Amino acid sequence: MEIKAVIFDMDGVITDTESLLVKYWCQAANEMGFPMEPKHAIEIRSLAGKYTEPLLKGYFGDSFDYKAVRARRMELMNADIAKNGLKKKKGLDPLLDYLGQHGYKRAVATATDYQRASSYLKMLNVFDRFDKVICAAMVENGKPKPDIYRFAAAQLGFAPSECIAIEDSPNGVISASDAGCHTIMVPDLTQPDEKLMARLFRKCDDLEQVIGVLENL
Repeated sequence: MEIKAVIFDMDGVITDTESLLVKYWCQAANEMGFPMEPKHAIEIRSLAGKYTEPLLKGYFGDSFDYKAVRARRMELMNADIAKNGLKKKKGLDPLLDYLGQHGYKRAVATATDYQRASSYLKMLNVFDRFDKVICAAMVENGKPKPDIYRFAAAQLGFAPSECIAIEDSPNGVISASDAGCHTIMVPDLTQPDEKLMARLFRKCDDLEQVIGVLENL
């Protein structure tokens, strides 16, 4: 196996934002009269908007105003980040150092829009450490479909089979593994079940452990 690139999900892998997403999806929905709970918000991690909206309407009815709830969630989350800053996930800098020193290409593949993704990466001073930042709007189908990982690999100039993908959520793992990437899960809010484990190349406790995986290829 020859790995030439590593493609990172962003929320929950690079940025410690998944807990904020869960908190503020619930708060925004509750403010508008919809009884969203953390279990619902956890289910939509990395899920493209065109899949998220019908899923949530299935839970809360056709009156669920996805666009309004999402806008309020973003407002609440932006205020939190403006006040408290943004945290990076453990092991990110050592892993990026290792990848740079050993000539691996690096990309981000995220459901977050480009403006916010680039803003978050710049806040953490890592934007310039990635060769490409790929967002769901750049492909026809976002996660859990494989489009975004296939596109990210192509933008780096490689086949998906030459890439490792790092994900924290089931929707992301499905996307990356179906694309043909060697998928490493670094769990954030949930652990993989047996079915998801079957899709994984490896599971790591943090990003720094990915270095050991690469060294043992």
